Amino acid sequence: MKLTIRKIHKYLSLFISLQLLLWTISGIYFAYNKIEMIRGEHLRNSQDGQIVFNLQDVPKLEATSITAFIRLGHPVLKIETKEGIIYKDTAGLAVQPIDSIQAMEIVDTKTSLNSISAQEIFETPRGSEYRGRNLPLFQVITDHKKNINAYVDGMTGEIVAIRSSGWRIWDFMWSLHIMDYIERDNINNLLMKIFSVLALISSLSGVVLFFTTQKKVTS
Repeated sequence: MKLTIRKIHKYLSLFISLQLLLWTISGIYFAYNKIEMIRGEHLRNSQDGQIVFNLQDVPKLEATSITAFIRLGHPVLKIETKEGIIYKDTAGLAVQPIDSIQAMEIVDTKTSLNSISAQEIFETPRGSEYRGRNLPLFQVITDHKKNINAYVDGMTGEIVAIRSSGWRIWDFMWSLHIMDYIERDNINNLLMKIFSVLALISSLSGVVLFFTTQKKVTS
C-alpha cells in the first residue's frame, strides 16, 4: 500500500510540477504588483466639478435603468429598456456616436496620456485586451513608452480600459494561472479542474507518506 502511494505521489508530482511552478510564479507576480497600477488608474485625471441637469426635461420613457455619463462636457443618458439600449441627451434627443477625433480628445482630457491616433473597433477577437466591453469602441494609441492603449466607448465617451505592457504581462500570467490560454477568463475550465484535483491528490499522498515514514522511524 505504501509503495503504491509512493508511486502515485512520485509520478503525479512529476506530471504537475511545471504547472505548480507556473502557479507559484504567477502568484508571486500578482502579489508584488498592484492591480490599480496594472489597470492604469493612476493615469486617469481626477474629475472635479459638477454638471447640473434636470431629468424632468427628458420625455417619459419606460426604462429598467438609467446611467448618466459626461461626454466632452455634456451629459449623456444611457437608457436600458426592454427593447434595448438607447442614448439620449437631457433634452430627450438621440445622441450621435463620437468620432476618432473626439475619442482622442477624451483621452487627452481625462488622462495624463497624449493620443497619437484612434481607430474604431466593431469586433472582439478571442482573448483581446478589450474583451468584455460593449462595442463599438475606439482604440486610442498614445505616445507612452509602455505602449499604452486607451479604449473609449463610442456612445458614452467613457474610458472603459487602459492597457499597457504591464497589463499584457499580467494578462499572460493570468492565463497561465487559470490555464485558459485563449479566452483568458474562464476559471472553471476542464483543464483547471483536472490539475487542481491532481495537485490535491499529490499533496495528500505526500502527507500520508510523511506520517507513514515517521511512524516507521519511530518504531
